[in-house]
Amino acid sequence: MATTTAEAPRRGAISRWETRTGLLFVLPCFLLFLAFRFGPSIAGVLLGFFEFSIGDSPAFNGLENFRRLLGDPVFWDSLRVTLVYTVLYVPLSIGMSLGMALLVRRSFRGAGFFRSVFFLPVVTSLVLAGTVFTWLFSSEGPWTKLTGEPWLASTTLVIPALVMVSVWSKFGYGMLIILARLQDLPRELEEAALTDGAGVWQRFRHIVAPQLRPALFFVAVIETTGSFQVFDLVYVMTGGGPAHSSYTLVMALYDQGFKYFDFGYASAIGVALFVMTLVVALIQRLIIGRNR
Repeated sequence: MATTTAEAPRRGAISRWETRTGLLFVLPCFLLFLAFRFGPSIAGVLLGFFEFSIGDSPAFNGLENFRRLLGDPVFWDSLRVTLVYTVLYVPLSIGMSLGMALLVRRSFRGAGFFRSVFFLPVVTSLVLAGTVFTWLFSSEGPWTKLTGEPWLASTTLVIPALVMVSVWSKFGYGMLIILARLQDLPRELEEAALTDGAGVWQRFRHIVAPQLRPALFFVAVIETTGSFQVFDLVYVMTGGGPAHSSYTLVMALYDQGFKYFDFGYASAIGVALFVMTLVVALIQRLIIGRNR
């Protein structure tokens, strides 16, 4: 008993030493993470309060860049396009992810193959996919011959075309998240409800859906954030056209920063985009992620 009591402080000292040693090994990676992750973010926020271009010294101008946002019709048009894209894309992507996850949830012959096929677009180069779909939607493509109108040349159909490609390329990630949660759900509850005569919709609504709430909240936030930041697909397929009908906020940010070299104004657009994304995420937290 005396030996055990004497060894306790020694074990505590060894544990503290191991903890400090581990933290020292982690410290370089942690500092690099702070420098390259939070450093540019903080610099971007601060730059929104300056007038800055290549070759010029930054000049503090307070809220002038944000006042300019309020009176800029290009900003409001790009915001409208981004919101329309988000409203169309997010529900379709979540619905597709949920449907495919429910479809491959059960173990059956070839289930692993279908899961891999559904996830394959996620790891496919979006630039390559955008190039292929640009041809499909072009005036000579099979989709145009089927529908009779080139979607990427139409101001009303270009956003639905981009949404279709985005859903195809990204639903596999949400499917994987929802599928992981589905496989952790206790089957006894569903079996008991089935014994009581509950139908498919009743079992899903009262048993499966409430337990999927955390996964659905995560997928909703990820998909909404991605839709607000859509750029690469638009850049490859339409370049913001036709007539700026697919000109998103990030396209406006890109043009201001790397076409007109107005980095202060581009940073202000980035700050506005961050605030809007944060507000939408908080609303989703209240609607989907809250505990009931």
